[in-house]
Amino acid sequence: MRVGVLTGGGDCPGLNAVIRAVVRKAIKEHDCEVVGYLDGWRGLLDDEKIPLDINRLRGTLPIGGTILGTSRFNPFSYDDGPQRILDNIKNAGVDGIIAIGGEGTLSGANEMFTRGLPIVGVPKTIDNDVGATERTFGFDTAVSIATEAIGRLHTTAESHNRVMVVEVMGRHVGHIATWAGIAGGASLTLIPEEPFDIEEVCASITRRHENYGKFASIVVVAEGAKPVEGTIDIGTETYDDFGHIRLGGVANVLGAEIEKRTGYETRVTILGHVQRGGTPTAHDRVLATRYGIAAIDAVADRDWGKMVALQSDRIIRVPLSEAIKELKMVQPELWNVAQQFFA
Repeated sequence: MRVGVLTGGGDCPGLNAVIRAVVRKAIKEHDCEVVGYLDGWRGLLDDEKIPLDINRLRGTLPIGGTILGTSRFNPFSYDDGPQRILDNIKNAGVDGIIAIGGEGTLSGANEMFTRGLPIVGVPKTIDNDVGATERTFGFDTAVSIATEAIGRLHTTAESHNRVMVVEVMGRHVGHIATWAGIAGGASLTLIPEEPFDIEEVCASITRRHENYGKFASIVVVAEGAKPVEGTIDIGTETYDDFGHIRLGGVANVLGAEIEKRTGYETRVTILGHVQRGGTPTAHDRVLATRYGIAAIDAVADRDWGKMVALQSDRIIRVPLSEAIKELKMVQPELWNVAQQFFA
């Protein structure tokens, strides 16, 4: 067999670990040849690929990003895009594709599967929002980075009697914000699942300062958090090629409002892409490796249209259509834990 691999969407710690695992088992046990398509779906559309072997992947396990490059390129924006992809893999003698990505990439994979592309998906996103799997690789790394940042901000906030607003990633869900908020000892956490009332936010901060004698607060906010409709304006929305809203900057609006309404000096830190960069944690390296091994096994079985997923600490296969059916939101039980520490 000849297998193609692509990485789509945003970069993420652990991508190279998946590719490395795919290549290692493909060559050692399945007698497969592996090629890597460059820059996600664009590589498939333009037939840009490189050969992958064990030597080429040596030393990549701890390296962040992706050696194949990635993009948010949408092949369906071209009328002939899907057919070009099908023609390209047929002409290249590629028997199947492993697509590593999040919601957008996996939705594209499912659509291409319905059009005849033999494909297997691997869930990737630091947001941890892909359905049908308990965890995506990259999430643990992002939470660790955010938690460390929050810890560092505690000391400077206490030294200057300030409120610190920390913005983390999380387009539609607040997994990173919730986990990092709990682990970092946040005074308040705001997530997309729960629209926030700016008056309640400011009242909570004021209560904390007045009742506990503390003059430092950490507010963790997911980039996709939204205010209750009709309260404050967080700016104009723009979108990418997949129709996903481009986010970032809600913390600036929030910080200004907190300072104006409470009188407490407020500073903003937006972690942004630092959460996606750098070396993956041990947890993400292991999970990514497990996903890669499971993905190439699915290819060898010609079990197309599936995504490998983590359930009850076992890697299983689920239909791509099931995985993209709905986003995985923060569970009420976990959100309740976080709320116990709000003032």
